[in-house]
Amino acid sequence: MDAPSDAFLWVKAFHIIAVVCWFAALFYLPRLYVYHAMSDDAVSHQRFEVMERKLYRGIMWPSMIITLITAHFLVDWGDATRHYHEALWFYLKVGLVGLLVIYHLVCGYYRKKLIENAHYKSHKFWRFFNEMPTVILLAVVILVVVKPTF
Repeated sequence: MDAPSDAFLWVKAFHIIAVVCWFAALFYLPRLYVYHAMSDDAVSHQRFEVMERKLYRGIMWPSMIITLITAHFLVDWGDATRHYHEALWFYLKVGLVGLLVIYHLVCGYYRKKLIENAHYKSHKFWRFFNEMPTVILLAVVILVVVKPTF
């Protein structure tokens, strides 16, 4: 098997960086929702709204887009990755990434709902909601590293 090209390695590096940034935001935004739901004064609500908007628009969206674009190139890059299309673990991983995209969009929906009413849901709900990307991350890493055969 030939060594990966420099371009492939650069795309892979940018993919990993984007995934790390996306997950950092996926972990932190719902944590902000916990604190937002627990706050009682207008100044805190405004501060959380600004923080949530900047995180969602400035980090989450660009990170997700770069993650998905670089993933597309990595999967379709030459003969070395063609076997992914034949593996069940790969489709499970893609499905989990799809769930992450949905989770990302739901975070945006909830961000707008919190602007309307900071007590839209309890801080306990947000604590539970905050754990979903962790479960998906565990499953994705296991699928990618172990590549189980079913």
